[in-house]
Order: sequence, then C-alpha cells, then structure tokens
Amino acid sequence: MITFLHGKLIEALPTQLIIDVNGVGYEVLIPLSSFDKLPQPGQPVKVLTHLAIRDDAHVLYGFMSAAERDMFRLLIHTVSGIGPKIALNILSGINITSLRSAVASGDVKMLSQISGVGKKTAERIVVELKDKIGKAAALEGVSSDRALSSDDQKINDAVLALVALGFKQPEAHESVRAALAMLGAKASSEDLVRASLKKGS
Repeated sequence: MITFLHGKLIEALPTQLIIDVNGVGYEVLIPLSSFDKLPQPGQPVKVLTHLAIRDDAHVLYGFMSAAERDMFRLLIHTVSGIGPKIALNILSGINITSLRSAVASGDVKMLSQISGVGKKTAERIVVELKDKIGKAAALEGVSSDRALSSDDQKINDAVLALVALGFKQPEAHESVRAALAMLGAKASSEDLVRASLKKGS
C-alpha cells in the first residue's frame, strides 16, 4: 500500500496532480479541498494517498490532510453505492466539518445539493455514517459555524481515523481520551492514533 508521496509538484489541476518522486511521475486524483492547499508547481509537496486497485487500473487518490483521507475511506468502505469518484465529489463539495455536522443533524437537504449526490444517496450517508461519526461531530455541535478548539479538532481527527480503521465509536473515543491524558496536550492527532493502536493491540 502506498500511504504517501513526497516529491516535487510538477502539475496541479483542480481534480488531479502529478508528483515527481525520485524521477518517477505519479498521477494522483484529488478533491478540490486538497487542491486549495497545494503549493506552486516546482515546490516540494507531501500528499497522503489511498491506492484503489481495479481490474483495469491502479488509481491513486491524494489528500492534503489525514481528516480528508479518513473521511474518503469511511465513505467508500461504509456507505453502499459510494465509490471513489462520488467520495471525491463529496469532499470537493463540502468541507469536513460541515459534512460531519450534516451527518450528525441528519441534514439530507444539504448533502443532496452536492454534485453527484441525490436524495437517496444523501439519506444513505446519514443513516450509515451517523453511528460512526455522529458523536465525533457532536463535539463540534450541529452548527458548522462554530470554530473548534485545537484540542477538540485533534480528538475529532483521531477518533475519525480510528473509526476508519475499524474501531467502534465509543471505543475510539475512550482510547483517544486515555491517550490524551497519557501523552498530554502537546500530542498530535497522529500521536493519539498511534498510542490508541498500541493500547488496542
């Protein structure tokens, strides 16, 4: 599994980019949310990736944050009828905070306004993701306007990562809280995930 690429950004379009990694050019499909965070072509860049293997192709999907990749994986692995293309559309059409809040509050109307997502798909997203990210989104409140504290954001991102890795929601929350208490406020979301995985193994 290719988990990230670190190299020189050669070309960047709203839907894809090309990275030169030690002389090998990788084409990576991205959501608009990641395009906005890219440096100028010619600059070094690190992109988190998800490799999808199909009969006719190996496709790399890229993300500038772990939260985006975790949400992408949740969508394609949890919601029936959603493949990588629609998952990228969703991440291009709504930010992660608003998506979590829409799921937590059951806002089918907001979700169905995203390109490629009809009412039935929006309803499936709410039903099938609510148990997985509902409590994490509750940290934010159902309003996407309220800014999260850095600690809450860290906890949210770590919980979402663990759920994407197969943890149950309450179990993920408990593990992250315990890891935060053990490691202290300076721990990053990645530190919290690693500590939770060690504890659970």
